[in-house]
Amino acid sequence: MNYDILISFALATSVLAISPGPDNIYVLVQSISHGKSYGLATVCGLITGCIIHTTLLAFGVSAIIAANENLFFGIKLLGAIYLLYLAYKVFKSDASLNFNSEHVPKKSLKQLFVQGFFMNVLNPKVTIFFLAFFPGFLFSETMSTVWQFYILGGLFMLVSFIIFSSIALLAGQIKTYTLKHKNSGLVLKWLQIVVFIGIAVFILI
Repeated sequence: MNYDILISFALATSVLAISPGPDNIYVLVQSISHGKSYGLATVCGLITGCIIHTTLLAFGVSAIIAANENLFFGIKLLGAIYLLYLAYKVFKSDASLNFNSEHVPKKSLKQLFVQGFFMNVLNPKVTIFFLAFFPGFLFSETMSTVWQFYILGGLFMLVSFIIFSSIALLAGQIKTYTLKHKNSGLVLKWLQIVVFIGIAVFILI
C-alpha cells in the first residue's frame, strides 16, 4: 500500500474543497443567511451524495480494469484531458468572490439535507470529475480495486466534510476576510489551476 499516494490524494482534495465552487458557496450562503446549522445540513446532504458516485465508480471502473488494462489507460488519459479542461475553465473564469445572501429562501434542515443530496447525485459533472480524479490514485497492487475506490471515496468525503463544515461554522469570518482581502479570490483561483494541472500530470506519468 502506497501511503504517499493517499496523502497526495487528501492534499489535492483539500485544495479543491477550499477553492470556491457552487457547493461550498451554497453552504456559505446558507450559513450566512440562516445560521450554521443550515449550512451543516447542506454539507451532510452533499457529502452523502458522494456515496452514490463512489459506488458507481468502484464497480464500473473495477470491471473495466479487470476486462482491459488498455481501456483503463484510455480512461485515465481522458481524465487527465478533462482536468486540464477544468484548469482552463477556471483560468477563464472571474476571480472575484460573490457571497450575496440576500433573498435566500429559508428551508428546513431536512429540506436542505435532501436538496444537498440531490444537488450532488444528479450533477453529471460530479460523476465525470470522480471518473477523472480517482483512477490516478489507486494505491495498492494487491488490494481489490473496488475497496481502493471505496477507501478513496471515504477519504474524499471525510476531507470534504471537514472543510465544508469549517466553512459553515466560520461563514461570518470568511465573508469578512474576503471582503478585506480582495486578492483572496485570485489566490484560490490559481491554486485550483495548479492542482488541476498537477493531478493531470500525475495521472499521465
